[in-house]
Amino acid sequence: MEQRRTRTPPLLALRLLGAALLVAAGAIHLDLYVTGYRFIPTIGWMFLAQVVTAFVLAAALAVSGSWLIAAIGAGFAASTLAGYLLSVWIGLFGFKEVRTTAGLVAGAIEVAAVAILALFAVLAAERSLSPLAVRARRAVGPVPARVRSGALLVAVLSVSAAGVLVASAAVAAGSPHERRGGHTTFGATTVGGIATLTSASGYSLYWFALDTPTSSRCDASCTPYWPPVTGTPTAGAGVTGTLGTIGRSGGITQATYDGHPVYLYIGDSGPGQANGNGLVLNGGTWHLVRITSSH
Repeated sequence: MEQRRTRTPPLLALRLLGAALLVAAGAIHLDLYVTGYRFIPTIGWMFLAQVVTAFVLAAALAVSGSWLIAAIGAGFAASTLAGYLLSVWIGLFGFKEVRTTAGLVAGAIEVAAVAILALFAVLAAERSLSPLAVRARRAVGPVPARVRSGALLVAVLSVSAAGVLVASAAVAAGSPHERRGGHTTFGATTVGGIATLTSASGYSLYWFALDTPTSSRCDASCTPYWPPVTGTPTAGAGVTGTLGTIGRSGGITQATYDGHPVYLYIGDSGPGQANGNGLVLNGGTWHLVRITSSH
């Protein structure tokens, strides 16, 4: 018995690492929730529930060391990862995710959490058996063989999940609503009695308080949530004002309206929504683009 235990990886290290990974994943989702995802219908409260669940499971595992809680934690991390992949590939509750550094980091942490928590659950469950149960299960096969089989299954599932995540990183790219480049047509709608500018698909457009007429202050950490409208703009029905463009890094042309570079907002899941209006994110305030009289 003692020889078998000395060959087992240190359970305390796995237990604490698994709890830490749950906390890290929860912290990333909390940051995403605070910085804009709370305004996305259904997705917002799901993010909040994920944060609370991750922290509760991490605390319970750290205190108890229960293999059952570890197994639940592994399943929870796997379901969170599955939700992310589903939102990337086909969308979830009308919301389609775009590629962000935070999303990919959270996905990688969840893959690691599944691996560590599942491995801990396999090893801790084996150790928790009573001597009578151990003797009863010896008929199934040697204890080390069962442990190796469980660990191998965990490894295969983890590698598979990592592969799917890497493939998804290539799929979840670009703006969720508009194509890049070429020409874009601005439209008009009314939000709260105010005439506002929209994309060709009817999505609300925004301007950023930190921008200037010649440059955008929305950088790579900002654009996944506020995709710039790109291409040379043309005016649709009801659109007046001055249209123009500015240059972005990488040779991208961004459309402007009355001297403001314009953006979409990832929190708007359909035409006519204005969930980004008045948000203070990325260091400045975001506003709906109001249609002005022609100059």
